[in-house]
Amino acid sequence: LLIAFNPTRGLDVGAIEFVHKYLVEQRNKGRGILLISFELEEVMGLSDRIGVIFSGNIQKSFAGNEADEYTLGLYMAGGKE
Repeated sequence: LLIAFNPTRGLDVGAIEFVHKYLVEQRNKGRGILLISFELEEVMGLSDRIGVIFSGNIQKSFAGNEADEYTLGLYMAGGKE
């Protein structure tokens, strides 16, 4: 299991591409990756599944291709659809 907490925070564009490529390579090798990031585009672009946590509870879980910024933001703020 690879745990990546804000893996691209503070990095330049080239380094971000390198990190994203590495995460995808590891996923393609069948390794489990837990990506924790405040960058919604990064989460949506790299994740097979997305879970939103608010106040220590899982609010909602999505397939990676089902999520959009508005809906994720709603659940991140404790709201519901």
